[in-house]
Amino acid sequence: MAEQSLRDRILAADDRPKEAVFVPQWGLSVFVRTLSGAERDDWEASIVQQKGKATTYDLRNIRARLVCKAVVDENGRRVFNDHEAEVLGEKSAAALDLLFTVAQRLNALTNADVEDLGKASGI
Repeated sequence: MAEQSLRDRILAADDRPKEAVFVPQWGLSVFVRTLSGAERDDWEASIVQQKGKATTYDLRNIRARLVCKAVVDENGRRVFNDHEAEVLGEKSAAALDLLFTVAQRLNALTNADVEDLGKASGI
């Protein structure tokens, strides 16, 4: 049997772990997973918006938007789609913050990264 190429080994690597998180406010556990590079870029692009030469920043529901992308079921399927961030944003801030914090850690999204978005937005 031929040895796998480096490319094939990289593409076959299980590099998107998920972690079970108990959410006391909801009385249940959910899984939070690592985003793909494309999903992370999509989340960041939802915050930074280019209109002509002007750059604007939309930090509304920043936690719910990340949680929508990161929360999955036991089979790894997303529980929420991107369009449900608004309704998810109506849930407990403590619950969203808990899941956002786990998603931050799993996705190497530092507090400084989030603060930089806030500074750029003028908040």
